Amino acid sequence: MGNEKKEEKIKQILELIDIILEDVAMPKNIRTAMEAARTKLKESGDSDVRAGGAIYCLGEVSEDINLSAHARIQIWNVLSALETIKEIK
Repeated sequence: MGNEKKEEKIKQILELIDIILEDVAMPKNIRTAMEAARTKLKESGDSDVRAGGAIYCLGEVSEDINLSAHARIQIWNVLSALETIKEIK
């Protein structure tokens, strides 16, 4: 049952990532990191490992000092959602 909840959360996160990727104002490096995170989440395997891989993809770009506030908030929203996957039992 917990795995079903995790998979549902991953689907929601993928939808959020797709919305961010459609934003033409999003810098290319953010789109690249989002695409890498999306690829990790779509892989087969343990959901916690996939979420961890996606977090790793986004972690570095979230610390970029040149990011706009809008882009940084979008990344933090995705990272926050990814962190909740680990908490689902």
